[in-house]
Amino acid sequence: MSAVDLDDLRRRMDGALQVLKHELSGLRTGRASASMLEPITVEAYGATMPLNQVATVSVPEPRLISVQVWDRSMAQAVEKAIRESSLGLNPVVEGQLMRIPIPELNAERRQELVKVAHKYAEQARIAVRHVRRDGMEEVKKAEKDGLSQDEMRNLSDRIQKLTDEKVAEIDAIVDHKEQEISQI
Repeated sequence: MSAVDLDDLRRRMDGALQVLKHELSGLRTGRASASMLEPITVEAYGATMPLNQVATVSVPEPRLISVQVWDRSMAQAVEKAIRESSLGLNPVVEGQLMRIPIPELNAERRQELVKVAHKYAEQARIAVRHVRRDGMEEVKKAEKDGLSQDEMRNLSDRIQKLTDEKVAEIDAIVDHKEQEISQI
């Protein structure tokens, strides 16, 4: 057993990919979906909370999302969080109920969505590189503990190969999402 757990590194890198897939699933392309609002967090009661912990999100029509805020005092904070999200949505507030029309996907909106997708992808690449850095630090510690140069080089190469695989997967995922956005 080596001092560096490659399975753990792979699991952590896969976690970054799962986060990316989850974030991209929120980038719905013209149809309303409750999952669009999942990445949104709200400043509530002195803490940052997911939107679904302060309101009920539903989709009454294909191009409309409805957000029913549970506490009237939170309505303004929820509206602000939705407006300031990178989704480009403008809620219409009616007391504790917000109606969020989903805009048609024009060329400008498609470009915005592609930019957001690329931002999410870059965050995932950074997370993968952080895991790689942690793995490389473990290799250096193992070298001090008596790991041979050949074993160290082999482990470093395997970590780099794993990193390259995961970055290629990220690129493929974001390319697919970009195609999806362009086709609708």
